[in-house]
Amino acid sequence: MSGVADETEKNSASSDGIRGGLALLRRPDFAKLFAAYLISYSGTAMAPIAMAFGVLDLTGSTRDASFVIAAPIVAQIAMILFGGALADRTSRQRLLVVADTVAATSQLTIAALFLTGNATVPSLTALMLVNGLAAAMGTPAATGFIPQMVEKRDLQAANAILGIARNSAITLGAALAGVLVATVGAGWTLAIDGISFAVSALLILSLKPRQQVPTEKATILKDMRLGWDEFISHKWLWTIVVQFSLVVAAMEAVFGLIGPAVARSQLGGPISWGIISAGFGVGTLLGGFLAMRLTPRRPMYFASLGVFLFALVPLTLSLPLPVWMITIGALVEGIAGQIFAVLWYTTLQKVIAGNMLSRVSAYDHLGSIVLAPLGIVVGGFLFEEIGARPTLLIAAATVIVPTFCVLLVREVRELTTDEVNARFAEKNT
Repeated sequence: MSGVADETEKNSASSDGIRGGLALLRRPDFAKLFAAYLISYSGTAMAPIAMAFGVLDLTGSTRDASFVIAAPIVAQIAMILFGGALADRTSRQRLLVVADTVAATSQLTIAALFLTGNATVPSLTALMLVNGLAAAMGTPAATGFIPQMVEKRDLQAANAILGIARNSAITLGAALAGVLVATVGAGWTLAIDGISFAVSALLILSLKPRQQVPTEKATILKDMRLGWDEFISHKWLWTIVVQFSLVVAAMEAVFGLIGPAVARSQLGGPISWGIISAGFGVGTLLGGFLAMRLTPRRPMYFASLGVFLFALVPLTLSLPLPVWMITIGALVEGIAGQIFAVLWYTTLQKVIAGNMLSRVSAYDHLGSIVLAPLGIVVGGFLFEEIGARPTLLIAAATVIVPTFCVLLVREVRELTTDEVNARFAEKNT
């Protein structure tokens, strides 16, 4: 009987989670934040597809394309710790507005270069570096900003709902990008991305978040050191970040460069890659709804098991299978990715104190992307030297092996929801 009662309680909680998540959209400020995610990510989903095909059409070289695509990640690596410290000690809201404004300006300039026929690899690389600087300011601020918009009890629902906005946008944007690049070209596609950032900046500027928890008076360098101390004090956190340094490197190479190159040479071009990317977006959308229902007892263990599914796209591309089968693989990968993201950010936001959250988030993001530029450049080199299939199999192995290793870490396997909630209650007493 107790088992039946527990299951009934779990189903009720899951149903309440979905209703509670959708109820957040009736709050005007949260609805604006949802709209900002929806609009900006629709444009953002178009950008990598447009940029990859734009540079490939410009130079015909995956090596050249790899440098342009890797540039924003290099900038993020260089500046994201500063961005995290700045977000914790100033205003996350203002920082998000500035980041979106800078990104809008950069993307519109890139669009103009393509449209006027003046695009070159050096100019595109320089502007993509500016995009990366904007992301370095905005990414850690966004993680810390969400708890200012909702109560802590609503964090998982809020992360899931915003994930649904993001991933609905990715689905729409990816599908539309394939059509737009094939019909009107990369320039106009990137112009839409720039406009979306500008609209997002206006929406975020209009929000009224709760007051930000101030940090203690200290230098930026001391703020960074305190963030590092907090980051390494949680073994489950830093080991998963190390895992994702390799996983993200592989995924950036596949989605940012190798996938479009394979689609261009073997699958019919940008429309096919847009369909595959849209499949991933649909998967992340479904994953957002599933994540509102899930209450795993060991959230990081459950989430990490799903990372094995990240290897589906490189494996299906390597065979290669028909577009519809690759799209199904991308859909399943998207579901797993979004469930991981919701459980990860909710756990992080509950365990880490509010005045440290952007700094710890910066170390999380830095660790996750630190090898991504190398992955993209190496992926472009290997694609030309050894071919698509061996390169894609190496990418799949780069997902599978570190994921197996992280599951050997006791803290990843044994961190429970009860322990997470207890830590949250302790830091809020």
